Amino acid sequence: MGSSISPSGAGQALYRTMVRIRAFENAAEAASQGGVSAYGQQAAGSAKVRGPLHLSTGQEAVPAGVCAHLRTSDYLTSTHRGHGHTLAKGADLTRMMCELFGKATGFNGGKGGSMHIADFSVGMLGANGVVAAGLPIAVGAAHAQKLLKKNGDITVCFFGDGAINRGPFLESLNWARVYDLPVLFVCEDNRWSATTASGPMTAGEGASARAASMDIAATQVDGNDVFAVHETAARLVAEVRGGGGPRLLHALTYRVKGHVSVDVAAYRDPAELAAALETDPIARARGHLLAQGASAPALDAIENAARDEVDTALAVANAAPWPEPGDAFTDVQTIGAGQWH
Repeated sequence: MGSSISPSGAGQALYRTMVRIRAFENAAEAASQGGVSAYGQQAAGSAKVRGPLHLSTGQEAVPAGVCAHLRTSDYLTSTHRGHGHTLAKGADLTRMMCELFGKATGFNGGKGGSMHIADFSVGMLGANGVVAAGLPIAVGAAHAQKLLKKNGDITVCFFGDGAINRGPFLESLNWARVYDLPVLFVCEDNRWSATTASGPMTAGEGASARAASMDIAATQVDGNDVFAVHETAARLVAEVRGGGGPRLLHALTYRVKGHVSVDVAAYRDPAELAAALETDPIARARGHLLAQGASAPALDAIENAARDEVDTALAVANAAPWPEPGDAFTDVQTIGAGQWH
């Protein structure tokens, strides 16, 4: 563990963020079984969460460590694997569960679902179903912050290792450097691009090297060590907030689940997964906090509270109303004359 952060206060706050994310993901995973026909499975009417559900289980340390340093007025863009980012930025857990259930009380009125979560009230500009699409959105948001002189506010852009092989990655980093924008790029390097290992199809040394080639300072960190992420992110956020221009944080983590919740990831070497589970970020954080003097009952209470919160969210989402049929005609672009597009 890479930090002297206290076992109470900030240390337990980071732990709480991680276990809330894990509890949410576990519940969403269970609720999604039978929700999509894929990977040899057929959709069933009993599923509460329909369509593809991308889990961030095992990656909790990255959003927890980074978002601990953000203000409500800071912006954030996410990926199709964005539940953890959204919670860490301060969005309401129950409203997000309602959105996954497709209910009217969700963030997007039940229209967005898992891959399009957004909560502008906490600066969360949206998850995105298109790989790398959050990068140019983040750069645009950061450019707006600079033009409007937003008092040190910054934009944080989460993306995966698969995104660095798509055009928007280089285009966005170039724009951010040329215009010296207040954006922190965070690569969650979970080693997998959908169902393909990222390493064999990535030339060179990856995200950090590509950022450095564009004169953007890049720092690599153990993404399963929440205290190391927290400490490194504190420095990078301060540099960006202080006018230092863009930075990149390359967090090495691991995606312990399949590409979507119904994907058993049979293409992956079981030994690789077993090794990854030995570095589980929540278990590591708990061990570190206990070694620093935190009490086991206090940590147990944090975990139990997270599960209780998620259980309540499930009940609320299940009982929440469906959108009205007429709502299908709202939030749709019109160019006039009653013609919908």
